[in-house]
Amino acid sequence: MEEVVSPVAGEGGARFWRGKRVLLTGHTGFKGAWLALWLHHLGAEVTGLALPPATDPCLFELARIGERIDSRFVDVRDTEAVRAIVHEVRPQVTLHLAAQALVRAGYREPLATLATNVMGTAHVLDALRGVEDARVAVVVTTDKVYCNREWSYPYREDDALGGHDPYSASKAAAELVGACWRDAFLRGEGVAVATARAGNVIGGGDWSEDRLLPDAIRAWQSGQLLTLRHPRSTRPWQHVLDPLAAYLRLAERLWADGALAGAYNFGPLPHEAATVQDVVALAQRAYGGGDWAAADKAEGPHEAGWLALEVALARDRLDVKPRWPLAEAVQRTMRWYRQLAAGADAGALCEADIADHEAAATAVASS
Repeated sequence: MEEVVSPVAGEGGARFWRGKRVLLTGHTGFKGAWLALWLHHLGAEVTGLALPPATDPCLFELARIGERIDSRFVDVRDTEAVRAIVHEVRPQVTLHLAAQALVRAGYREPLATLATNVMGTAHVLDALRGVEDARVAVVVTTDKVYCNREWSYPYREDDALGGHDPYSASKAAAELVGACWRDAFLRGEGVAVATARAGNVIGGGDWSEDRLLPDAIRAWQSGQLLTLRHPRSTRPWQHVLDPLAAYLRLAERLWADGALAGAYNFGPLPHEAATVQDVVALAQRAYGGGDWAAADKAEGPHEAGWLALEVALARDRLDVKPRWPLAEAVQRTMRWYRQLAAGADAGALCEADIADHEAAATAVASS
């Protein structure tokens, strides 16, 4: 059996990923662009499938992702287009990140959110049926798939799924789609399917609307006040490279042992969840300034006030642990944006963070 070594262990990861045919959906988004860079760094043969970038600027263009991988602009809602690419590429590993990923956008466009996040997931998984070389599929959802009762309790993988808003509901439904296609179709064909529920991610290169640190950067770079809708809301914040390392580790472990297929939470330890206000205070120190104020009243649709994840399953089964504490994650994020504004190359900034993350993991593994 092929040796499996954690991708956060530097060259060990490259031994697994080098030459692997990987289908990465959502490669034009924030997390997808980072993951495309990392997979390219590890030597994988990556085909990206996604809509064109949704923001300007965007990491996909600044880091020249299209020059590093085989990039295809395709809508996951297009069944036949997705199937055609999957059967052409014959991916050994599929990492499904393509999604409508914003809570407030889900309220504005609920049907499109459901079509993308639910049926898009079904299209990708169904296209893998009959693909002889397919071995692993990781479907990325969110920490918001749980029926949030606003209690001080970290959610575990066997807690009830739910969703007050269209985005959360669509991702909970994507969990059911993933479990269905795993049990009804793909397990019998030797394809291990798992879902990954990650907490709130931060990192350089995100320009999405209604995201805390991108909003802070936009406000402070223009000398404006950052307005916080819910400063006391608590979330499991983490640097983007921590969940991406977890997705890679999960894919490796599934390749070695399909019995590990299932749902996994990825995030900081439950007691390390932090409020929006706490994160902004760290961002102010890292940025060297910037002011904020709470909104006069909470405007807009419902958003959960408290959310934390129990991550013991990922630690015990996969040996996945977060590498960067929140203060370092925020510091690295704000430094990324400062250096980009000073003229640094976006791809080089990402590659430097990836190298540091791999070095940190190697140091932990050898200690």
